[in-house]
Amino acid sequence: MMQQYLRLKAQHPDILLFYRMGDFYEMFYDDAERASRLLDLTLTTRGASAGAPIKMAGVPYHAVEQYLA
Repeated sequence: MMQQYLRLKAQHPDILLFYRMGDFYEMFYDDAERASRLLDLTLTTRGASAGAPIKMAGVPYHAVEQYLA
């Protein structure tokens, strides 16, 4: 899953990538930090990469429209 996210993010580095994971759209790494600041979302972590926690923020899929411009 994370490989696919990173591949998509590499193709679109200048956008916030909302990645569907079950009932949520999630953002990771720098996108999670930006989304938490810009959209007033809680910044949390999920797992680790190279020993560092992976920053994550998300919104329920049914509420995503209010976060899109």
